[in-house]
Amino acid sequence: MGVGYLRIGDIMMKPVTRILAWSLAASLSYGGFVQSAQAGVIGAEQLAAPAASAEAQAARDTVLRAFERADLQAALQERGVDMSQARARVDALTDAEALSLAERIDAAPAGGSDILGALLFIFVLLLVTDILGLTKIFPFTRSVR
Repeated sequence: MGVGYLRIGDIMMKPVTRILAWSLAASLSYGGFVQSAQAGVIGAEQLAAPAASAEAQAARDTVLRAFERADLQAALQERGVDMSQARARVDALTDAEALSLAERIDAAPAGGSDILGALLFIFVLLLVTDILGLTKIFPFTRSVR
């Protein structure tokens, strides 16, 4: 009999094999204590409901963030709407209504008018052409040519 071997009958086991056998026997003996899982069929409506409600809550948050603007608060108060009642009405919106309202808020122009952007673009365009020497509109520029 060599060192590190255990003789069980005619079977000789290495220490690693012995540890593996004991751990396997222990894990199988605890197998009876594990509870079985119960599963059921989940419909597509139940699966999509949390995602839809999360999108609707994000839409409600978008609408409520819009109420933080001072100009909107002033306009609502001018029309006799109490801010706490407005927030309560937003919380009472259905998911579809909240999503629709948030889409309309996101689609609305931020500055109210694009005329300022157009004028700024034209000014920069004329300034660049003036500097390149293609036009002579502004007296304060020097041509590169």
